[in-house]
Amino acid sequence: MSNHTGSIDVVRARAETRGCESIVHLNHAGSSLMPAPVADALIGWQREEEFRGGYETVDRYRDRLENFYDATARLLNCGRDEVAFVENATRAWDMAFYALDLGPGDRILTTESEYGSNMIAYLHRAKRTGCEVAIVPNDAVGQIDVNALDRMVDGRTKLISISHVPTGGGLVNPAAAVGAVARRHGVPYLLDACQSAGQIPLDVREIGCDFLSATGRKYLRGPRGTGFLFVRADWIERLDPPLLDQHAAELVNEREYSVRGDARRFENWECHFAGKAALGVAIDYALGWGLEAIRERVQTVAQSLRDKLAAIDGVEVLDDGVEKCGIVTFRKKDEDPQEIKRRLKTHGIHVSVAGDSGARVGYDRRGISSAVRASVHYITVEQEIDRLVEMIRA
Repeated sequence: MSNHTGSIDVVRARAETRGCESIVHLNHAGSSLMPAPVADALIGWQREEEFRGGYETVDRYRDRLENFYDATARLLNCGRDEVAFVENATRAWDMAFYALDLGPGDRILTTESEYGSNMIAYLHRAKRTGCEVAIVPNDAVGQIDVNALDRMVDGRTKLISISHVPTGGGLVNPAAAVGAVARRHGVPYLLDACQSAGQIPLDVREIGCDFLSATGRKYLRGPRGTGFLFVRADWIERLDPPLLDQHAAELVNEREYSVRGDARRFENWECHFAGKAALGVAIDYALGWGLEAIRERVQTVAQSLRDKLAAIDGVEVLDDGVEKCGIVTFRKKDEDPQEIKRRLKTHGIHVSVAGDSGARVGYDRRGISSAVRASVHYITVEQEIDRLVEMIRA
């Protein structure tokens, strides 16, 4: 494979990723390797705090914090006032989900491949409020069946909520087609873009979602402890956040408070400021390469890995869907995925294992207990794939 795919200069991208020198990192869907400009922004901010003080660093570099909102707005094609910085994707998702008014008999529609944390939240609220969770079946290729979704929406449906890219496979759910159904029926739509942000272009206007949550540490290559929430402007005032503080709201007097009118009503006053500044840098860095170019490169590299794994005797590649992404899941006959992960790690190759509660529902329905998950990015090269394949074949 050429070192130039589309507009990605892979040689430059790898030179700007210090971790590439010592490891084969195929765990970008877990936590990617930060590029040098992002790591430098993170560490630089913390150095400033060490010598200057935390409040004083915020005062001095407020523009770097504000850049996060501008960068995220460009990434999602939304307004900066529709964006909140939250400490992780799950909390971001929670802030929207738990703000929705759900009562007895109200229905949440989700997918077979839904993320485990989201499923726990649905069941939690079902237990507390009497709302119901209904799982939309997959179609023949393993993605959400959009026609079945359309048929299942009724007067009781109060939310459509799906994972764009499920944690346990290479599937990309047809988010915009789901959005068209949600719009047609006037049902709010929550998209978990935790695994898609940074490897797939995300245009919230085109997708038609009302809420979107994502993390910084995965395909955006930002720091851990960072995430964000998009809330469509016409929904901000309609949502009562499950938690408020004096950043999200203002105390008027001893009996009154007023909640701010932008998406920052979903934020906390105290946050990971260094991470927030560095996440803005990470998003700008991704936009510099271009999300279309990133998607093209990632999909090409991932498909090469799938093809090479499928050619090995006793290996089964498990990825579903029409469109597939940078996550590649597989299992090998008579070998435990955890054992494969351990063996690879001793050779400096990083993968993860899917199949705990994160992928539980989808895996149970497919009869899969666990799988090796190798996730590639635009910095992954063919030699790294070959090293992995060689180790699996051995």
